[in-house]
Formats: sequence, C-alpha cells, structure tokens
Amino acid sequence: MDRVTFVNKGNTVVGNLFKPAGFEQGTKYPAVVVTHPFGAVKEQVPTTYAKLLAEQGFVTLVFDASYQGESGGEPHFSEFPAVRVEDIRCAVDFLSNHADVDPERIGALGVCAGGGYTVNVAQTELRIKAVAGVSTFNIGSARRDGVGPLGAQSAEYRTDLLTRSAQARTREAAGGEVELFSLIADNPKFDMNDLSTIPAMYLEGYKYYSEIDPNPRFMGTFALSSLSQQMAFFPFEGIELISPRPLLLIAGSEADTLYMSQDAIERAKEPKELFVLDEASHIDLYWNPKYVPQVAEKLTEFFGKHL
Repeated sequence: MDRVTFVNKGNTVVGNLFKPAGFEQGTKYPAVVVTHPFGAVKEQVPTTYAKLLAEQGFVTLVFDASYQGESGGEPHFSEFPAVRVEDIRCAVDFLSNHADVDPERIGALGVCAGGGYTVNVAQTELRIKAVAGVSTFNIGSARRDGVGPLGAQSAEYRTDLLTRSAQARTREAAGGEVELFSLIADNPKFDMNDLSTIPAMYLEGYKYYSEIDPNPRFMGTFALSSLSQQMAFFPFEGIELISPRPLLLIAGSEADTLYMSQDAIERAKEPKELFVLDEASHIDLYWNPKYVPQVAEKLTEFFGKHL
C-alpha cells in the first residue's frame, strides 16, 4: 500500500493506493476509485473492497473525503455533496496520470452515500468507464424525507432543519463555533430507549462504526451548516447519461435503503443491473463475511468485463 495525496480546490486529499497481487513495474493496470460512505474513513469498508479488488488485478484508490478524516478542509466534519463529487473527479485525475494505470480503464465504486456520489459524477465524468455502487444511498432524499417509512419526516421538520442549518452558517460566518449534528440523537422521532423507533441502517451502522470496525477519525456527527447542501443534492437526476457505459448496483433484499437502488436502476438506461443479495441488510454489505465475498466476486466479474 502507498500513501498518496492529491488536491481538490486547495484541500489536500489523503488516500491509500493498493497495487495488484503480482504487481509488475512497467505494466499498465485497470484501476478503480473507491468512495466511502457518509461518516466513514478510507480505512473502513472502502479498504475492504479495495484490497479484494487489488487481489484480482486492479489498482485501487481509497481516500478520505475533503473536510473529513485525514484530508483538509474547514470546518472539518462537513459533508458537502458537490465537494464529494469533485473529490472523485480529482481521484480520477490522479489515477489518469499514474505510471501504473491505464487511463482508458478506470472504473468507480461507491459504498452507501459514496455510491450516490459515484453515480452522480459518472453522469458527466466520461473517464469513468464502468460504474458500481454497493448499498447505494441517496443522501439528498434521506435528508429531505428521511429513510424509509420508519424514518419519514414531515415538511415542517424539513423546514426546521433548514432554518437551523442557515442559522449555523450565519454563526460560523461571524466567527462562532461550528454546531455539530447527530442523525440519531438530534432527531426527535428516534428514542434511544425504544430502538424500534430507529431505522435499521442507523442501528446497524452505529454497531459497525463503534464495535465492528471502529476508527477514531469516524465522523459520528457533522457540521449542521452543511445540512442544507445535502438536502439540495439530487444524485440520480441525470443517471441516464451514464449509458452506454455499464452500471451495477448491489443491495441487500432486507436493506431499508433497497428502494434507493431500485429508483436509480429504474431511471438508468442499459446496460444496467441491480444485483440483490437475499436476506442481507444495508450494513451487512460493509463487513458481513456471509456477503462480502459475494459482493467482491460480482464486482470482480463486472470490472473485469468492462475495464
């Protein structure tokens, strides 16, 4: 593994580059840029899949989003969709100029919100030749409407959040402290004493990030000032522009976010595929040894065919 950096509009983005098993100097390899979920860092689920793909002959790149992890940007712990999309473009810049990468054979993989960002950037980033998402998450609809029936939020609550986000921006502009927001603790619908009130992906995500694969740089709370920009994001609006390049989305049959992948696939044009793993949840595809090998096998087949 090589520690690497590249720049996105003045922010230093920190990543890790994995080379194929049996790497030979002077050979040009296909490459895949892997984008992490909301809140995650590069060492977690993106590295799981980056390593598995590297074992199958791909150069893979994982990185911390701008404003998160080891990457630069203030206020830290901000989630700016437009910047996240540009991070991926800059990662493609890096790979396109790397001595060990064939610039005509670059693919992109995103997990959770990273899947939404990857689908979005691929609509106009033609250097990406094959597009894949795992447990793809539409962060825009999630922030506007909530996640599934259990997490559904009203128009009044949405307006309240936008008001609070605007107030947070005003305070920051005046030099005040950055207000942090929790998707679980700060939602009045969710009762930590009654876990049945909380969507499964949030509960399982908490366990994944706190117990299964913890990392001190994980973004458990985020800058409230960035919430309005998340609500303004519509990742699937131009998804038909990915065609004729191939699109693969992988989701669990029991994921409370499955409808997001179904929506994306319905909007997309051929060639496209929704691969559903029976009995798997959203978070299962991050780490569960019952499902990760199946996901990796499908991704290897997909990128092997199209890169």
